[in-house]
Amino acid sequence: MSYVFTSASGGSQTNRAVQDRAMMGVKARKLTFQELKQHCLKEQVLYEDPEFPAVEASLFYSEKPPVAFEWKRPKEISEDPQFFVGGASRTDICQGDLGDCWLLAAVASLTLNEKLLHRVIPPNQTFGRDYAGIFHFQFWQSNKWVDIVIDDRLPTFRNRLVFLHSASNNEFWSALLEKAYAKMYGSFEALKGGSTLEAMEDFTGGMGETFDLKNAPPNLFSLIKKALKKGCMLGCSIDITNASETEARTSTGLVKGHAYSITGLDQVNYRGRPLHMIRIRNPWGQVEWNGPWSDNSPEWKAVDATDFRRLNMTSKDDGEFWMSFDDFKRHYSKVEVCNLTPDSLDDDARHKWQVNCFEGIWTSGCTAGGCRNFLDTFWTNPQYKIKLLEEDEEQEDGKKECTMVVALMQKNRRKLRKEGAVLQTIGFTIYQAESGVDHLPKEFFRFHASCAKSKTYVNLREVCERFKLPPGEYIVVPTTFKPNDEAEFLVRIFSEKQAQSIELGDKIGADLPEPPKPTQKRQENDEEKQFRAVFEQISGKDLEINAYELQGILDNVFGKQTEVGVESFDIETCRSIVSLYNKENGKGLGFDEFKILWQRLGVWKNAFLRCDHDKSSTISAHELRSVVKDVGFFLNNQLLQLLVIRYADPNQQIDFDNYLRCMVRLETAFRSFKSFDTRKTGEVNLNLMQWLFLTMNI
Repeated sequence: MSYVFTSASGGSQTNRAVQDRAMMGVKARKLTFQELKQHCLKEQVLYEDPEFPAVEASLFYSEKPPVAFEWKRPKEISEDPQFFVGGASRTDICQGDLGDCWLLAAVASLTLNEKLLHRVIPPNQTFGRDYAGIFHFQFWQSNKWVDIVIDDRLPTFRNRLVFLHSASNNEFWSALLEKAYAKMYGSFEALKGGSTLEAMEDFTGGMGETFDLKNAPPNLFSLIKKALKKGCMLGCSIDITNASETEARTSTGLVKGHAYSITGLDQVNYRGRPLHMIRIRNPWGQVEWNGPWSDNSPEWKAVDATDFRRLNMTSKDDGEFWMSFDDFKRHYSKVEVCNLTPDSLDDDARHKWQVNCFEGIWTSGCTAGGCRNFLDTFWTNPQYKIKLLEEDEEQEDGKKECTMVVALMQKNRRKLRKEGAVLQTIGFTIYQAESGVDHLPKEFFRFHASCAKSKTYVNLREVCERFKLPPGEYIVVPTTFKPNDEAEFLVRIFSEKQAQSIELGDKIGADLPEPPKPTQKRQENDEEKQFRAVFEQISGKDLEINAYELQGILDNVFGKQTEVGVESFDIETCRSIVSLYNKENGKGLGFDEFKILWQRLGVWKNAFLRCDHDKSSTISAHELRSVVKDVGFFLNNQLLQLLVIRYADPNQQIDFDNYLRCMVRLETAFRSFKSFDTRKTGEVNLNLMQWLFLTMNI
């Protein structure tokens, strides 16, 4: 980790000694914002961010700028740069040459809540006496707040900011906020296109809900009013039917496929009757609604003077406008609300919501099982149990119900865009739980219907739904729509009352049989005598079977069994087997050791064939979960993923040879650990020799 500093005049610092002093100790760890700033002030240099440098790669990853941009600091753009001019307001947000209206709509909503604004924009940042060319902002990312440190070099063309800017030429907080957000996701280009809810959640850590205005709830006006009152962030947009309609202007002055922010709600007395009104802002800072109640429409002449003054109605092209609520529902398609807590739209009472969070990953061949349409793999998806202990305090119609809000978010997709990642199509399903089951098997889903689920599978960053369910235990299954679609995800489960939750399938252990005691030769039955005779014949004079002899035996026996589909076993498989069952430290397996092995091979083979449903002589990576459980192993998703990576082929299939090697290594690992865990604490201490012997033996 390294950091770069420049001289306070903006040019490169040529004094190497100053550079060296500034860099001392920095490589050892990543410094905080305050530590970096103090370095700069002490050395009288301006900060340059090495993680997000002033180069084209920070702008775009798939294209070149249409013109040559010049990176400048605010003091090079304005004679009197200010962080804020008269505080932060929604008029400070004017969109530049970047398709991030969704972000700007969220920023405009952020300015309406001072407490939230100061959480995202830490106070006391200025261009005054302690200016060092360094600023920082804080965003919520996957259930934690991160501090993003940037320098203040901004892309310009002809001395004007290219991207987000304020209506005041000397105000820079909004431009620097956009740069910090771009750094978090890798580049400015990564901010092209998105959902307003995404940015709203990044600013608050809140929970998003979407309302379809074509099927709007009858109390939508009161819901929006309550949301604004409680400091929620709100946006709206008009759906498009095809890509060509994106940001197409309608005859009414509205823009399709474009994110707006909702900034106000009110009621006026119009011709003797109350009329609901809504205030909306276009982040372009211009282009407004031209229908009834637009800036210069005649309707305003019929409004009481007190209403006119209260609505602060002024005619100017600033992108903000009023319209009647009925017209709003008629012309717009959806409203997005970011609730700071799930009770924001519920009722007037405040609840202390309990939040349970789980981070997981959909991995091809292991936990990416797809939706319920794919029954053979659906059950392999991660499963989370939530126990709703108490019903809500306020009940409707005497029903005993518990409010639960489930939010499923896929992580890091925007950051991975430059690597070709796209948003997966995601959703979730909820089932009534069965007691005593660690991970619901395929048979459960074959015969049980869900009791709740997300409305639809959709390629959004987050899917969120609110449910009322009777007290009890439930299983939440988050999935992608198709199997083997990979992504990391976050599940947040909100409940009004106390709730307990755990991840299922997280148990690790083994139910392995104890090796049978050797049978005395004179007490052997006819079958055992026959087995001994065969062993003595193939083992030779030393009465031991080494790895190469075992390879010949396995090839000869299993090579004739077409159902396992193996002509020749890998010598490493045979060496692993000999290592596992050789207890006398000889070169090979003695009779009693070979007999135990042969019994175990029968168990492993039968389990393999039971899961080879298509008789292909292979099992799928998803079926490996069933096999390991069948033979007595209990593994969590992380361990199953490692096995898939190691033993599955590119088509996510595992042949009998690799399967056998996998079983041997698992049993070796569990038996070795058990031998060291003499106190049965689940923990062992190994010296270097023990560790090397164990790892080399496995």
